[in-house]
Amino acid sequence: MRPIYHARKPLILASASPRRQGYFQDLGLEYRVHPADIDEELLLEEKPQDFVKRMAVEKAESVMDLYPGSWIVATDTVVNLAGSVLGKPKDCADAVSMLMQLSGKEHWVQTGICLACCQEGIVVVQSVHTCVVFSPFSERTAQAYVATGEPLDKAGSYGIQGQGAFLVKEVRGSYSNVVGLPLCELLVMLEEHDLIAVSM
Repeated sequence: MRPIYHARKPLILASASPRRQGYFQDLGLEYRVHPADIDEELLLEEKPQDFVKRMAVEKAESVMDLYPGSWIVATDTVVNLAGSVLGKPKDCADAVSMLMQLSGKEHWVQTGICLACCQEGIVVVQSVHTCVVFSPFSERTAQAYVATGEPLDKAGSYGIQGQGAFLVKEVRGSYSNVVGLPLCELLVMLEEHDLIAVSM
């Protein structure tokens, strides 16, 4: 498959997420993976938007000193249900509980994106928000979905790009943000810093 873009400078993806890596690969961007290892604890009274931006910056900063000449892309995604942050479930029971909280309701998927380079002294961050509406479903349905194993490593306990698509009634905003990497916003950031070019 012919690549759409190519990287003009070294890119480090501070994430082990196969979904985020897949987007980089689909675009044709060369990159290296170095997952960030940080404390992802929500601070007292911290708003979801502030939390994902702080997490993205901390992930970037934890990696950038190791690759001073490279550009780090770090992200963090949460589900925001009426101001409460739903991250990745602890276990199957927690996943079912999260799904039942979301059943028949509207929620927001919020992602912080940080682009950073140690050598250039640059750290920029923004957040992206997408509204997702779930159809109502039974607890048995939630249990059957959780039994597939798909929800266990995903914020809010669902994957819109996989089997979890059947839960979703409506999406308002960036679809790729719900998957975990807001592509339009990321590409603008990369282009503004002359880090990518179209492959012709």
